[in-house]
Amino acid sequence: MAGNNTLVVPQANAALDQMKYEVAQELGIAIPQDGYYGNMATRDTGSIGGNITKRLVQIAEQQLAGQSR
Repeated sequence: MAGNNTLVVPQANAALDQMKYEVAQELGIAIPQDGYYGNMATRDTGSIGGNITKRLVQIAEQQLAGQSR
């Protein structure tokens, strides 16, 4: 099954894009300025995506912990 990259909250696009650049910088991975990722190693793009997912899970856990009764 193909992935679905449609954002549930389209306004989050800018924040996710910023997070992508922050994570890449922390990992020492250069994001192509032209936006073409075809020349990047799969390991690098996977590391960026994995770290973004890890951060989003942490954010969600913190928000859920703050909402506990």
